[in-house]
Amino acid sequence: MKKVRDNSASSLVSPDPSDHTFFISDLHLCVSRPHITSAFLDFLKNKASSASALYILGDLFEYWAGDDDLDDAHNQAIIAAFHDLADSGVKIFLMHGNRDFLIAEKFCTAAQVTLLPDPTLINLYGKKILLSHGDALCTDDIAYQNFRLQVRSAEWQAEFLNQELQSRKQQIETIRLRSEHEKSQKTMAIMDVNLQAVEALLLQYDYPALFIHGHTHRPNEHHIQLDGHHITRWVLGDWYEQGSYLVCDQHGCKSMQLQGI
Repeated sequence: MKKVRDNSASSLVSPDPSDHTFFISDLHLCVSRPHITSAFLDFLKNKASSASALYILGDLFEYWAGDDDLDDAHNQAIIAAFHDLADSGVKIFLMHGNRDFLIAEKFCTAAQVTLLPDPTLINLYGKKILLSHGDALCTDDIAYQNFRLQVRSAEWQAEFLNQELQSRKQQIETIRLRSEHEKSQKTMAIMDVNLQAVEALLLQYDYPALFIHGHTHRPNEHHIQLDGHHITRWVLGDWYEQGSYLVCDQHGCKSMQLQGI
């Protein structure tokens, strides 16, 4: 397997090593969970504003039907908050999740966020850090991986986005309900990342010091010994049950949890 080296890190390095950086994922923002949206807006204003950068590793929204939904009042509130945070000098990076992979250029421009490919290798505080949403590593869930391959194709997305917005939302809601039912029939092990897939990815990216991902909603710190290298794997938690986030600085990383979620 061809190794991938960090050739984009220089543009993502924190300008001041004494600063701190936040990593979050799986917020699943939606109108039906207003308390989560309120908590996130407060987080952006009162916590993230002190950081040098904020990385959102997928599933910012419960679903995203397309960038022609920017005028929705809920979406506008999120965009405005990002815009304010970016104007304050905080760099905001966003990665697609399994729920919001249709986020595109119009949203990112309006919100002043930079869209990252999955996975992405960065250099932060003198360490190589690999970032991913994590769903591609759940290789034991064959049905999901087949679905993921289908909906991530350019052909499927072009056909889907050519439909009316309301029709797309109705289809997504149907898919979500079916997905929830199917998950209830699957074991927790099948829906977790495959450790061999994790190790293969770490080898491909030349043994980063840290690997940070979300998706599984199982926040934890794992230590991996691979070919003589020690790698720390941080798993980010969701926000509608845990409200967790990871803060990293020159001294290391620490998992934190919001109060009241």
